[in-house]
Amino acid sequence: MNNILQLKGKFYQRKNTSGFGPVNLPRDSSVTRDHVEKLRKQLQGLEMRWENDHTIGGALVSVHYKRIVPKSSRLQILLGEKNRHPNLSIRGAKFVDGVDEENRVVKKHVFTYFISMEALHKSIEMLKKCEQILLTYPQNTITDKDTNLINAGKYNDSIMKKSTFLKVIVDVNFVEEFALDHADEQIKEQSIVTIYKTGIQTKDLLERLGMNVLNIKMIDETTLCLDQRDIEILQNNVSYLIAMHVRDFSKIVLDESGRKTVDGVISIPDPGNEPVIGVIDTQFDENVYFYKWVEYTNCLSSDIPLDSNDFFHGTAVSSIIVDGPSFNHKLQDHCGRFRVRHFGVATARRFSSFAVLKMIRDIVCQNRDIKVWNLSLGSAMEINPNFISPEAAELDRIQCEYDVIFIVAGTNRGKQNYESVRLGAPADSLNSLVVNAVDFQGNPASYTRKGPILSFFYKPDICYYGGDGNERITVCEPLGMATVCGTSFAAPWIARKMAYLIHIVGLSREVAKALIIDSAAAWNRRDTGRFTMGYGIVPIKIEDITHSPDDEIRFIMSGSIDEYETYTYNIPVPQNMDAYPFWAKATLAYFPRCDRNQGVDYTSTEMDLHFGRIMEKDGKAAIKPIDNNKQADEGIQSIYEEDARRLYRKWDNIKHISETLKAGARPRKAYSAGSWGLSIKTKERLATKAGRGLQFGVVITLKEMNGVNRIDDFIKLC
Repeated sequence: MNNILQLKGKFYQRKNTSGFGPVNLPRDSSVTRDHVEKLRKQLQGLEMRWENDHTIGGALVSVHYKRIVPKSSRLQILLGEKNRHPNLSIRGAKFVDGVDEENRVVKKHVFTYFISMEALHKSIEMLKKCEQILLTYPQNTITDKDTNLINAGKYNDSIMKKSTFLKVIVDVNFVEEFALDHADEQIKEQSIVTIYKTGIQTKDLLERLGMNVLNIKMIDETTLCLDQRDIEILQNNVSYLIAMHVRDFSKIVLDESGRKTVDGVISIPDPGNEPVIGVIDTQFDENVYFYKWVEYTNCLSSDIPLDSNDFFHGTAVSSIIVDGPSFNHKLQDHCGRFRVRHFGVATARRFSSFAVLKMIRDIVCQNRDIKVWNLSLGSAMEINPNFISPEAAELDRIQCEYDVIFIVAGTNRGKQNYESVRLGAPADSLNSLVVNAVDFQGNPASYTRKGPILSFFYKPDICYYGGDGNERITVCEPLGMATVCGTSFAAPWIARKMAYLIHIVGLSREVAKALIIDSAAAWNRRDTGRFTMGYGIVPIKIEDITHSPDDEIRFIMSGSIDEYETYTYNIPVPQNMDAYPFWAKATLAYFPRCDRNQGVDYTSTEMDLHFGRIMEKDGKAAIKPIDNNKQADEGIQSIYEEDARRLYRKWDNIKHISETLKAGARPRKAYSAGSWGLSIKTKERLATKAGRGLQFGVVITLKEMNGVNRIDDFIKLC
């Protein structure tokens, strides 16, 4: 087998020098005066409504688009405050089902804006002037050809400035309607509720509504833990303010298929300086044989009684991390043993999401030496397709702030929630490595739940053996050895591998995550549309992750984003008879900042991956991507946003691109540059340059078409 190589050459940085060009309608599109008039009347109706309601110190406006739109197609001038871009007024985003011009069912974007009354009135006036101008066009309709003529100088600006008129026209072209959306689901029990951020402080708003602020728990400025009485006050008075909600008390999804105890006595040496993995779970029984390897803290109040059932799950999870291969010989991963710092944050019964959120942040903050955390607790309730759960959002924030990674179980279906098909919180955490389970034949387990999250993001990430039917995972519980199954017992095996890569091999979390996902995907990725197995099954042996077959060259690269483009054009791939006899694949991983208040547009930074041969294009060096990625080459109108997300995983924090292995494939042409290149182009949703300094990890694999080992040639070229 070949070792994985780490390339430490220099990445170059380049600012985005291309401008946006003139403001034009998209090709073959048009805007009618009737459509502008309809939108103007809708805004006038909202203006009248908010003039009589000063509760939030401004106006909420929901903008319904005709389709899923990129950042460049959001409002550019309408609903904008003075000297501020409209994007800064967005308070939420979601998808709704609708129909397009051809009567096909499609997903559509809805953004909720909070603006001043002045901005609302100004937008109405702009639409009025726009209507006047459209009266001068044939059939009161302006087309893309007309906007080209305007940019060429054919325009009378006596009514409205040219730039303003064109921006308004382009804005209304993408908008279907303006409205005020209300929460359409009645909340009937204690819940965690997120409200839109408005012009009034949350505490002042709650007091205006007659709530007792001292009795309300707040996760952050807009996320509250409310009882049924306070929720009724919100729903009856300001239902338009409810952005999202989730029940606070969740039922942990544990193995419900019954345990089978097995005989056996195992001994273990005393711990040394082995790496430490953090476990956040139910309680731990300190009477088990490996107790010296576990530092246990009960984080619950002493007023909460514990019974024997509260110790089974947590003890079993920690047993796998410490010594799993000793009693699961066919899962021998050669990672060794790990010490565990175990925090009991829940019982085996219901638990408060609010309480767990607070505990997890404090635990991670106080244990900064731990880089890998295992979280095998999950909710029986399904995630909402339009927003991230509070638990997942908190995990994502913690991972950004503390340079750690959570390994999260993908949650199970059981007897009590068999119809719950979608993942349960916190398995919708985007930055976490989410693990589903397969049986020992490599098929999705019978208790499998599936993604995606936010209607788009690929979750789970990977899968591993969690047992099923008569073939189960052996664990150590308070009463001795037992056999169990569930995603709870697949995740700890991945935590072991992640800790090995970070602490033993010395990789960053970004590279380690990319390496695990890349090894799972292999060359024959199976689950591309069912969202049950993620990118695939992670190999059992760690050497199958840290090494590659003799006919493969695998290398890793890492860096940070400081400008629009981060690139290298000098990756020296071996040639044979002036051609490259390789198939190629690449996996990119990074941990973007996320904003739960942005709804479905959750991630703030996009890294667009380009990898392939260097060729000459228009007199300049350019990459010919292995996946034919043209997002950055042909302008913003060349591909619809939904296609960019589907084909190139735009805005996802994992990018995996791979060529298909085909019999009789021919070597790739070697261009005059004689090298390959890697380019990462960065886009931001909100603040410009907000993602600067963000770390990334890339794993690249080259597979020789004829089975020849060319790694020595590659090393010499490097």
